[in-house]
Amino acid sequence: MDSQGVNSSGAGIDREMARMIDHTLLKPDASPEQIRQLCEEARAYGFASVCVNPCNCALAQEALRGSDARVCTVIGFPLGASTSLVKAVEARDAMANGAEEVDMVINIGALKAGCDDLVLRDIRAVVEAAGGQALVKVIIETGLLSDEEKVRACVLAKRAGADFVKTSTGFGPGGATVEDVALMRRTVGDSMGVKASGGVRDARTARAMVRAGATRIGASAGVAIVTARVGAEPASDS
Repeated sequence: MDSQGVNSSGAGIDREMARMIDHTLLKPDASPEQIRQLCEEARAYGFASVCVNPCNCALAQEALRGSDARVCTVIGFPLGASTSLVKAVEARDAMANGAEEVDMVINIGALKAGCDDLVLRDIRAVVEAAGGQALVKVIIETGLLSDEEKVRACVLAKRAGADFVKTSTGFGPGGATVEDVALMRRTVGDSMGVKASGGVRDARTARAMVRAGATRIGASAGVAIVTARVGAEPASDS
């Protein structure tokens, strides 16, 4: 074991699942030491990225130096209610500080009001700010939307040129569900990623999301997910 309690041989780690996990710490009181710990876990377990608030991007980039894990951050988080210009500037600033993936929250009120052109411009502003240098994931906050609104949000994200659609911030009224992930996958087809985020705390749930079409999992419980015992899930979930 290393100083972080990680088995350096990698035994017992679901590496395939680890490569799909954005290891997440977005609490407002996250300390620099906690961010470093998050990054050390990402390095040890082989997570796809760490997902941190923009103020922690530079620290995460330094802590991950030499690792395959990427720095992911959040834009317009968690409400999505800042202007498109502010979201674009926030994305550019985050990239300047090391972010390689940006998870933006849509203008939820505009979507629910039927202002699809505004939502499209909002997403496109961040896509253009990313300029192909960072992946853009679009958080639609499924817990606030009807199925029809979820479909519209996914279509708009695809039209705007985003790379992923994402279920939830984790700060809203509900997290990822298998039904929502499947709906999002049907809507965007195979050309975009789907990220299940919010309430994914164990291997059983994570695998259900993957079966439904998720290609990324956003979770603060990444270590628990990838170190769950093989065969620990009920047969009915197979």
